[in-house]
Order: sequence, then C-alpha cells, then structure tokens
Amino acid sequence: MDRLTQLLDFLSKAPQDPFNLYSVAYEYMQMGEIAKAESYFLKLRELHPDYVGLYYHLGKIYIQKSNYEEALKVLEEGKVMAKKAKDRHAEGELDRAIRQVKDELEDW
Repeated sequence: MDRLTQLLDFLSKAPQDPFNLYSVAYEYMQMGEIAKAESYFLKLRELHPDYVGLYYHLGKIYIQKSNYEEALKVLEEGKVMAKKAKDRHAEGELDRAIRQVKDELEDW
C-alpha cells in the first residue's frame, strides 16, 4: 500500500480528523497535485481554522499559482491564528513568508 492510499484510508475512517486532512493535503502537495492539495487544505481550514500548519502550505500553493493577493490573505490569517495559539515558531515562519511575497511583489 503506498503512502497516499494509506492516508486516504485513515481519512475515510476519521474524515473530520484534522491531522488526517492535513496529511492528505500535504501528500498531494508533495506529489505536485496542487489542485487536490488546495481542496484538502481548504476543507481543513473550513472545519478546523485553528489548525495553524495549514496556512503556510496553502499560502505556498497560492504563490505557486501566482495568486499573490490570496497568498498574503491566507498567510496573514495564519499569522493571526498562530498568535492566538501562542505558536511563535509558526508565527515566525508565516511572517517570513509574508515578507517574501511582499518583496517579490515590489520587484515586479
């Protein structure tokens, strides 16, 4: 059984579990299946907006799609959630990603 099949099996048994949703989304992202990854990250954000880890990766997907406005929106939303969760590490990563997007936009 390959990794994705196993993760999808876990998700089918516990479809509301945030870690299962995150794992499937991340695996699709690693496989280059950006549209599928995005849909799972969006579902995770809808069901578990406090799952801080999703924001960085969803923001990176929007950057890949050159949708910088949406990337900034998601990354900034994630920074707020990280601050609420007192997750300084995630907050710092999101802050760096926000600066990168803004720097890239200035270079255009």
